[in-house]
Amino acid sequence: MQRLKASGTSIIRSIAVPRLKRKAVNSLTAVQDTFYSTKDVFERHRVVFTVGTSIASVATAWFGYTLRHYHDVQVDRRLESIEEAMRKKHQLEHSEVAKAVNIGKISTPACFATAGTSLIIGYCLGWRGGKCYANKQFRREQMKLLGEAKPRWQLLTRVITNDGFILSMQRIPSGRTSSANGPPVLLQHGLLMDAATWLLLPPESSLAFVLADKGFDVWLANTRGTKFSQGHTSLGPDDPGFWDWSWDELVAFDLPATLQYVHNRTGQNMHYVGHSLGTLIALAAFSKHQLLDMLISAALISPIAHLGDVTSPIARNAADNFLGEVLFWLGVKEFDPRGKAAVQLLVEVCAKPGVDCINLLTSFTGQNCCLNPSVSQNFLIHEPQPTATKNMIHLSQMIRSGTIAMYDYVDVIENIKHYGQSTPPTYNMTSIPNDFPLFLSYGGADALSDVNDVQLLLDNFKDHDGDKLVVQFREDYAHADFVMGENAKQVVYDPLIAFFMLQ
Repeated sequence: MQRLKASGTSIIRSIAVPRLKRKAVNSLTAVQDTFYSTKDVFERHRVVFTVGTSIASVATAWFGYTLRHYHDVQVDRRLESIEEAMRKKHQLEHSEVAKAVNIGKISTPACFATAGTSLIIGYCLGWRGGKCYANKQFRREQMKLLGEAKPRWQLLTRVITNDGFILSMQRIPSGRTSSANGPPVLLQHGLLMDAATWLLLPPESSLAFVLADKGFDVWLANTRGTKFSQGHTSLGPDDPGFWDWSWDELVAFDLPATLQYVHNRTGQNMHYVGHSLGTLIALAAFSKHQLLDMLISAALISPIAHLGDVTSPIARNAADNFLGEVLFWLGVKEFDPRGKAAVQLLVEVCAKPGVDCINLLTSFTGQNCCLNPSVSQNFLIHEPQPTATKNMIHLSQMIRSGTIAMYDYVDVIENIKHYGQSTPPTYNMTSIPNDFPLFLSYGGADALSDVNDVQLLLDNFKDHDGDKLVVQFREDYAHADFVMGENAKQVVYDPLIAFFMLQ
């Protein structure tokens, strides 16, 4: 406790300095956004812009020479009238008149100079137009969820769980070229994130838009406590009871409510995509044979189940030193990564030997291979999102024990009160039906979804039907690459969509 109090001054500095730094890089980030998005659009549409700049240069040259020709015609007519008048009075020949007035002709160097100038002007106009187009598309498509522009999806705010939480969902009912003609797909984000997870990349690479452009009816979930899902029928975010939940409640209430809502609205079964914690709650539900009657298949990227071999120094040290429980005992029910309590926790963890917090994202997720600096800055501006301290404790329990069990109240009486037994029940992954289609994708550099933990999960599927299980491994991918990697579309999303289309 004394260490927490003594670190107050450094905490204030650790809060203020990042904020000032964040403001300082906002302008640079905007420039980077424009550059990378423009580069992406030009690479994919270079023929269009080449033709565009050529047309612009030709049009500029044509316009210039049209004016010049018009001027020459007017001069010639004037000269003819002067020549006629002088011939009558002085009997001068045409050559003498021309020499006297020095008409001059358009020289070859002048032609090249004019053509070159028009080409440069046309190219600049085309490049500038392309830049404006790319920047406009990037900002409109990527940041609509944050309320900066009118979205092309519908914002649905009345998904009410059985325990009273009001969740919002976003829907993308059509792509840029056609309306949805495929089945629904529900996208579920991970820990400390929200639906913006699926929109961090440019529109042509973000999974939500890629699916919509392929004809799927895309739905984006936001779990309780995140920015868009802080409503409740009787509680507010300032009430401690609002934050009295862990991922057990996401399995029991949030996931069933969102799936049922999509099913009722569309009248169809759907595909499911989960990232990180979004995979854990799905696996837990499937292990109890829940929700499968509304699903066609599930894609689990960077899957979380067993956590005993987590190598993330921040996650491991936070779990091993019971720091989450300290916050809970202090009455901090909400875990806000940007709040004072979370900063205190981070200060404590980063002060421990062997923990390098210079690059927080790498320290937490592992060494990501393929992140665009602009996208990473965008992530840090709008994420992470709040969750319940109890949820963090639950995940810490899994790291310490290596098991997949429900929340442990530690006190035997409390466990008996909630579960009817002295220890919390476990989720049995081997009970997931062998004929349910699963797509799993994981990375060799992931510090949260460690390859050893994923292998334990895969051992549970050794009897799974061979044509119903696809496992993809990417050696250089870490946790954030799956949702923010520049090549995630080619590496992960295209095979995932192909899997969906086969079901």
